[in-house]
Amino acid sequence: MKAPLLAVAAFSGTGKTTLLKKLIPTLRDKGIRCGLIKHTHHDMEIDKPGKDSYELRKAGADQVLVASRQRWALMTETPSQSEPDLAYLASRMNRDALDLILIEGFKDEPIAKIMLHRDAAGKSFPKMLDKYVIALASDKACELNVPCLPLDDVEGIAEFIEEWLKTQES
Repeated sequence: MKAPLLAVAAFSGTGKTTLLKKLIPTLRDKGIRCGLIKHTHHDMEIDKPGKDSYELRKAGADQVLVASRQRWALMTETPSQSEPDLAYLASRMNRDALDLILIEGFKDEPIAKIMLHRDAAGKSFPKMLDKYVIALASDKACELNVPCLPLDDVEGIAEFIEEWLKTQES
């Protein structure tokens, strides 16, 4: 089975990255191998000026793969594309070596997602509860047609994901 996709989606400032930084090691402790795709609206630069890979990419290479014994990374220039295509990005990952690919953002994609809501963020209660939402993690009690998980209960969210993963194997 190829690793399923599961998005953690919410308004900016809700705590997606904060939750994922705690959730990934908790899932790993349960033996779940996680990949991650993060969407950003910002112009991102993962390479540093002055480094050979940066200079070669800026010289016009459309793709630059940098490799060492510890890791490798592929940078692809996409100036003529609009938003990144999640299916394409996921296809670049070795889904056979993973049990789950977590997605940060991409809240409009037709994939399973856990929506987050933090009352203190000042955003309205999520209206994005479409048929792909499998749970809501919130710091506010809620009654919905999907499980409502305490936002600060990382272990509980990890257990929910672990049980959800079992249903994806069939």
